[in-house]
Amino acid sequence: MNQLDRWELLAAETYSYSYDNYADHRGNLRFDQYMPEDVRVLDRAIRESWPLDRIAKKLERSKEEANLLLSAFRDALEVVDAPTPAESFRRSTRQAIKRALAEGIESESQIEALVVQICYRAADLSFLLRFRNEPLHKYSDLLRREPGVEYHDGGA
Repeated sequence: MNQLDRWELLAAETYSYSYDNYADHRGNLRFDQYMPEDVRVLDRAIRESWPLDRIAKKLERSKEEANLLLSAFRDALEVVDAPTPAESFRRSTRQAIKRALAEGIESESQIEALVVQICYRAADLSFLLRFRNEPLHKYSDLLRREPGVEYHDGGA
């Protein structure tokens, strides 16, 4: 089991792979080269404000596909660049819930699908903590933070 670098984490997020699954596929050109190259292109495109046509051409994708990847990459940046693993988990879980709400949650199977996504996010948190050699309880306070509540411990 290998630790993933920032580009690989961004690729995993952008292409909707769990971190463990992505790490398990290392040694495959798609995971080692193509997906990380795509996220580097998307990163540059954002930094340099490329038009969608240019992004699509560089990625060799349709404009619609390029736009979806760009949106997924922006979400990935929010998760991967979080200041702590706890905040990464909160952000990724929030994204999963927002996606589920946008698609509509009306049945038990849709609720179960959301639960599965949240469990994947918990597994990703475990992956991050394992390579930092940190226990989950280190982030207990950050995971229990509530919006609108003032904390005086200097934490996020």
